[in-house]
Amino acid sequence: MTAGDGQYGVAGRIHNAGVDVFEELFKLVFTKLYDELEGGRDKKRHLVFKNYGETETELQEKIQALFDKARGRWEGVFSTDAKLELTPSHLAVCVSSLEKVKLFNSNLEVVDEAFEYLINKSSKGEKGQYFTPRYVIDMCVKMLNPHESETLIDTAAGSCGFPVHGIFHVWEKIMQSEGLTKSHLFTTEKKPARCEDYVREKVFAIDFDEKAVRVGRTLNLIAGDGQTNVLHLNTLDYERWDERIKTEAWLDVYGTGWQKLRKLRATKDQNRDFQFDVLMANPPFAGDIKETRILAKYDLARSVSFEKIGNIDAADKNIVDARKQAPGFAEALHASHEVIYQMADGSYRKVKVKNQNTVGRDILFIERNLSFLKPGGRMAVVLPQGRFNNSSDKFLRDYLAAHGRILAVVGLHGNVFKPHTGTKTSVLFFQKWNDDAKAGPLCPKVDDYPIFFATMREPSKDNSGEKIYRQGPDGKPLLDAHGHLIVKHDLFNHDGLTEDGIAEAFQEFAKKEGLPFFP
Repeated sequence: MTAGDGQYGVAGRIHNAGVDVFEELFKLVFTKLYDELEGGRDKKRHLVFKNYGETETELQEKIQALFDKARGRWEGVFSTDAKLELTPSHLAVCVSSLEKVKLFNSNLEVVDEAFEYLINKSSKGEKGQYFTPRYVIDMCVKMLNPHESETLIDTAAGSCGFPVHGIFHVWEKIMQSEGLTKSHLFTTEKKPARCEDYVREKVFAIDFDEKAVRVGRTLNLIAGDGQTNVLHLNTLDYERWDERIKTEAWLDVYGTGWQKLRKLRATKDQNRDFQFDVLMANPPFAGDIKETRILAKYDLARSVSFEKIGNIDAADKNIVDARKQAPGFAEALHASHEVIYQMADGSYRKVKVKNQNTVGRDILFIERNLSFLKPGGRMAVVLPQGRFNNSSDKFLRDYLAAHGRILAVVGLHGNVFKPHTGTKTSVLFFQKWNDDAKAGPLCPKVDDYPIFFATMREPSKDNSGEKIYRQGPDGKPLLDAHGHLIVKHDLFNHDGLTEDGIAEAFQEFAKKEGLPFFP
C-alpha cells in the first residue's frame, strides 16, 4: 500500500464520520509521528499505533492515551483538552490503514503528501499559497548555503519546507564536522546537541494560516526536540503584532519563540525591521491587499509619476536637476516635491507620488522581506514570472536594485506547481547592500555587476501534476541511498547520482564573484 492509498482512504473514512477531517487526520498523523519517534529511540519498545487484536473500544483508549503523551511532549499544537473525536469503529479502520505507512522518511514525501492533503485548497490554494516542491526548496538552500552561525526565517512558511530543509543542510555540515554520517535527516535518531541548538536558536517561521502553522510547528518541534520558533502572525500586518502578543492564549503557545524573535529586531519595540542573515519564502501570489491602514506602511503601495509643468522662471532654475532623465522609482519616492527635473526632451517635470488603493500581496511581501534582512543578508523568494519582465513592474525591479544585489533569477518550469496552478514562476536570489563589515556580510554597493540567470528545462512533473521519476541505465527506477525515487529535474545533482544542475553552476558563479557565503 502506498502512502497516498493510506491517507486518502483514511481521509474519506473520517469525512464519512461527520467530524473535522483536518483535525482528526492531523491528530492521527501527529500521534503516529510520536509513536515512531519513541519506538526508534527505544529499540525494546513496541509500536503502539497498531491494532494487535484489541477490541475497538480498547484500541480507542490506547490511541487516545498515546495522543495525550504526544500532545504533552510537543506542546502548542493541540489544546490541553483535545480528544480524538472519531468513533471506535471509524478509528479502528483508520489505524488499520495508517499503521502500515512509515512517516519518518529522509525525503519527507510521505509526510508532504499527508500534510498537503490536510491543508486543502480552501485553506491554502485560494490565497495563492501552494506547497513548494522539495526539490525546488533544496535548490534554494544549496544556492543560499546557510551556516550554523546564521539566523534563518521563512515569512510565509506554510508547512515549513524552507526552514526544515535549511535545518537539514546545516545539520549535514554539523555532522560532517563531528565525523558523523548524515544517515536519514528526518529520522528517529537523536541528533547532536549542536543540531538541536541550531533549530532552537537560529530558525524561525511565520504564517497567517493557523492550520499551516500547526503542521509546521509539528515538524520543527521534532527537529528541535520539543522547542520551535514557528509563530502564528500576519507577516504583512506587523502593526497589529502588539495586539496579538498581549493575548494570553497566544503567548501560552508562541511566547518562547516570540521572546527569541524580538531579540532580532533592529530597533527595540518596533516590529518592522529585523536582523536576519537568510530568508527563504514562497509568498502567496493571489489576492490584493486593500486595507489602507496596511498599505500606508509600504513604499511599494505608492506610484510615482512625473507631472509636466510649464516654463519656469529664473528663480526656479536654481532647483532644476538637469539630469536629462527621470530618477528611478526608489529615489523618486523620497525626492523633494520642490525639485524640478529637466528631461531629455527639454520639458520640465515634478515628482508626483500617489497612494494606491490595491496592491498585489506578493509585491508587499518583497518589501516586507527586505525589512527582515540585516545589511548583507540574503534571500530566495518565489515570484510570478511576470514580475521580472512586465513593463508595469519596472518600479518593483528598480526598488530591488536600489536596496541590494540581484544575485540570480532561476525560471521554474510551468509544471512545477501543478496540479494546483500552472502559473509560471521564477526564484529571485538577492543580497542586501552592505559596505560595513561590522554590520554583516559584505555586499558593497556597485552600479554594475553580473547576474546569474538559469532556466529549468526538465519539467519534473507531467501536465497533470504527477511527478516524473528518473530511470537508471537498466530502465528501472533510479533510487537514492535511502531507497527513494528521484524526481527528474535539472536543479541540482542528487547525492552524486545525477548530473550537476543549476545549483552547482551558481555555486561556481558565487565563488568566482567572491560572494561571502561561499568562501
